[in-house]
Amino acid sequence: MTSAARARRYDGRKTRAAVLAQLDHVRAAVRALTPEQFALPTRLGEWTVRELVAHLSMATGSVARGLELPPPARAEATPAQWPHASATFAASVDDRTRALAAAHDPVELLERTAEEFARVVEEDPAERVVAVRPAAMRLVDVLATRCVELVVHTDDLAAALGTEIPYDRQALATATRLLADALAAAAPGGSVEVRVPPFAVVQCVEGPRHTRGTPPNVVETDPLTWIRLATGRTSWSEARDAAKVTASGERADIGGYLPILS
Repeated sequence: MTSAARARRYDGRKTRAAVLAQLDHVRAAVRALTPEQFALPTRLGEWTVRELVAHLSMATGSVARGLELPPPARAEATPAQWPHASATFAASVDDRTRALAAAHDPVELLERTAEEFARVVEEDPAERVVAVRPAAMRLVDVLATRCVELVVHTDDLAAALGTEIPYDRQALATATRLLADALAAAAPGGSVEVRVPPFAVVQCVEGPRHTRGTPPNVVETDPLTWIRLATGRTSWSEARDAAKVTASGERADIGGYLPILS
C-alpha cells in the first residue's frame, strides 16, 4: 500500500522491459493494418487510428529526446504527479501528433521509435534524471509513465479496431499502480480503500483512517476497468451499472475524483 508521503519505487530493468514488451504487442498489431484501418475513427476526439499510432511513437520517443538534453540536477516530479499535469499540454500534444501523422508512415515511425528506445535507454536506468514535461523526473519514473501511455492507448487501439491486443503483465501492473497512486495523491486521506487486484491497494479520501479489520469503505475493480475509469474511457456510473466495480460504505463513491488522466 502506498501513500502520497511514500512514493512508490519502480524497478528500472523490469520497467524498461515492460515498455519494450508492450511496444512489441503494439507493433505486431500495427504491422498488419490496412490503409482503411488506419483511417478508422477512435474514441480520442478527431484522431483516426493513424494519429493514435503516431501519438504512441511520439510518447515513446520522448524518452530518447529527453536523454539528448543535459541531465537536470535533481528530479522535481514523481510519477503520481504526472497525470494531473497532462491537461496543460493537451493542445500542443494534439498539434504535434497530427504533424507526425501527416509527415510519416505510421508503421515505419513506430518501428524506428522502438529501435531507438531499445538502443538509447540503458538496461538499468539507475538514478539518471531526465528533462521531461511537466518537470524533471528520474528515468525509471519516466519509463513508468510510458507504461501508462502504452497500456491506455493499446486499449484505445483495440477498441478502434474491434480486436484484442495483448497486455504485458508488468506494463499493466505498472500502469495500474501509477494511476492508483495518482488517485491517492489527488484525494489524500485514509477513509477509503481502493483495491485493484492483483496489482494495487491504496487508501485515499479525507475522513476517519482505517487501521485494522475490514475497512468500512472499499472500492474494488479489475486492472483494465480501473485504467478506463482513471483515464475517462468509462464513467463511474457505467462501471457500477455493468458490475465492473463494487463500492461499499458511505464514502466509497469516488466518481467525483475521476478521471485522473484525460
